[in-house]
Amino acid sequence: MMGTLYLVATPIGNLEDITLRALRVLREARLVAAEDTRHTRKLLTHFEIATPAISFHQHSGPAGVAAVLAALAAGDVAYVSDAGTPGISDPGAELARAALAAGYAVVPIPGPSAALAALIASGLDSARFTFYGFLPRKAAERRDALAPLRARPETLIFYEAPHRLLPALDDLLAVLGDRPAVLARELTKLHEEWRRSTLAALRAGYASGAAPRGEYT
Repeated sequence: MMGTLYLVATPIGNLEDITLRALRVLREARLVAAEDTRHTRKLLTHFEIATPAISFHQHSGPAGVAAVLAALAAGDVAYVSDAGTPGISDPGAELARAALAAGYAVVPIPGPSAALAALIASGLDSARFTFYGFLPRKAAERRDALAPLRARPETLIFYEAPHRLLPALDDLLAVLGDRPAVLARELTKLHEEWRRSTLAALRAGYASGAAPRGEYT
């Protein structure tokens, strides 16, 4: 019997956000493939789930894909990213394509997503939006990526690491112009923070304060 690849959404911070279905699938799967087994093992231990786990990340390459496909030949596999919904800015998308190409069923187990959590509480237009994930690391490439978005009318959603937040805000302001914007930091965690203003005001807010910390949407 061919297994099913389950893409299991896991908490982005608050462990209470995991679903009952996600817990059942993680318990019943033959194997858990995880972006970071150390991180995922803490989650599995917290919920007393003993399913074996292997690593599958962006550097796993063809050998990693082959290992998961071999496991699927023997039973169900649950894939989890470090946090949130798999396939969104992580290697789950590559794994899903490979499983489908090999004839396996791929089933989503919906749950937490930083992009959607930030969107619905932002106060910005949530009827039309586009998710772009992480912007390029280099300033010139970042501005080139932003240029085609200048005239887009919908809400634009990005992820950014703390050490790149200020340069990213500089380029967003320079290319897109000053416009309503929201920074959501450490969503669902103890130090969750929201800053709702304009790009210029958000950038100015870091002029003399503490350096950005945590993950930003």
